[in-house]
Amino acid sequence: MSLLAVLACVALVIFTYQAQDADSTATADTTSSTTISDQITINFIESIGESARQIAAQNDLYASVMIAQAILESNSGQSALSQAPNYNFFGIKGDYNGQSVTMKTWEDDGSGNAYTIDAKFRSYGSQAESLEDYAQFLQKDIYAGVHRSNTTSYKDATAALTGTYATDTSYGTKLNRLIEQYGLTVYDSW
Repeated sequence: MSLLAVLACVALVIFTYQAQDADSTATADTTSSTTISDQITINFIESIGESARQIAAQNDLYASVMIAQAILESNSGQSALSQAPNYNFFGIKGDYNGQSVTMKTWEDDGSGNAYTIDAKFRSYGSQAESLEDYAQFLQKDIYAGVHRSNTTSYKDATAALTGTYATDTSYGTKLNRLIEQYGLTVYDSW
């Protein structure tokens, strides 16, 4: 059994126990849906984890942050944008080699107020193209603060993404929670 699988199982058991302890009236259906949701996320992590590790290492990035962003932006690979034929795991707007798709998206006005807009998002031919383009996208000067060589930990990188990569004022906090919940720092070792 891989280290990730063991860590995921331990996290799942702890999370399930805490959820039951916090609300002893929780029904079996509530616990089951949480377990299913966690399993979907674990499966998604396993499907992109090693590719993310390799691509992050080649591009001076934290794989843990890359994976957490993919989880958050794509709803663990379940969003329409992240499914075939688009494979956009990161919610990157614009086009990729002339390919795009228009979808509704939530934005934050910078004060915590959310609203929706129609936006063009990049469309990729594969999961690998999505991961590789994300790494290239973060090579822009505005994202210098996310590079491993410019940070002391993944938390510096997630802080640098807040207000630059995403308009969500809680973006870094959400990424940190995912990294910790799923033990994603195991992917940061090269």
